[in-house]
Amino acid sequence: QVQLVESGGGLVQPGGSLRLSCAASGSISSIVIMGWYRQAPGKQRELVATITTGGSTNYADSVKGRFTISRDNAKNTVYLQMNSLKPEDTAVYYCNARRSPVPYDYWGQGTQVTVSS
Repeated sequence: QVQLVESGGGLVQPGGSLRLSCAASGSISSIVIMGWYRQAPGKQRELVATITTGGSTNYADSVKGRFTISRDNAKNTVYLQMNSLKPEDTAVYYCNARRSPVPYDYWGQGTQVTVSS
């Protein structure tokens, strides 16, 4: 089992910044990729960014150039630095960890990000 605990959400004005953190614990040696997803009211959950154990990253087009995903392997923590935030970034952000070789997705409890003036 893997446990994921997110932190760092909140209310920010348009153009502002936030940093989300996701601390992983448990059987983390089985995790090959971690990432952030988000779900806005009335919409499906969507990919925001992912990072592999080797450090390769992938971003949704809507956040490229504004968001940066990173990881601290010593702390078993993944971060999402969000800059130039827009109202359309408002959503619940979920941390995800994907296991291998038997594929399975672990999810955090979610953290609310609200971008509003």
